[in-house]
Amino acid sequence: MDYFLEEFDDHLAAVTLARQALAEPFSRLLSACVAAIRGGNKLMLFGNGGSAADAQHIATELTIRYIKDRAPIAAIALTTDTSALTAAGNDLGFDQIFARQVAALGKPGDVVIGITTSGTSPNVVAALKTAREMGIVTASLTGRDGGLMPTLADVAIIAPGTSTRRIQEIHILIGHLLCGALETELGLV
Repeated sequence: MDYFLEEFDDHLAAVTLARQALAEPFSRLLSACVAAIRGGNKLMLFGNGGSAADAQHIATELTIRYIKDRAPIAAIALTTDTSALTAAGNDLGFDQIFARQVAALGKPGDVVIGITTSGTSPNVVAALKTAREMGIVTASLTGRDGGLMPTLADVAIIAPGTSTRRIQEIHILIGHLLCGALETELGLV
């Protein structure tokens, strides 16, 4: 029971810090995403491991529904095509698995959202660099000190703290907030 309570207390502390620190960058992320969708563009999300799962989760909430049945919001997780991932990994190197998809699918007006708890994942870094070169809006969900994300992302949402599990909890919370706020801002609910 002590572990349960300690984890909840730690989670509540992380959420409180995030609430104080992330309102402004969240607002900028929301504005970029609203502009992209209103302009007929899309959101592309990607990350590794648990961050890959978050990318898929958020993209699914947007394309299918989050709160209510409504028109779909154009979003894709670049983590779901095993043929593309394994071909790029084998032929180009694992660092290029997201960058190659951004180069193939992205266009100016889109928003890419790289998710990395450390802020230094080489394949997320490479994809953000590719997106920047293409004139695509770059965003990231990260943690700790932000790693390389503050220099690569137009909007870097840096979850406060150093605990990977707390950073991931903040990332999915921000993802859910983004889904709900997009539905509201786009007048879909």
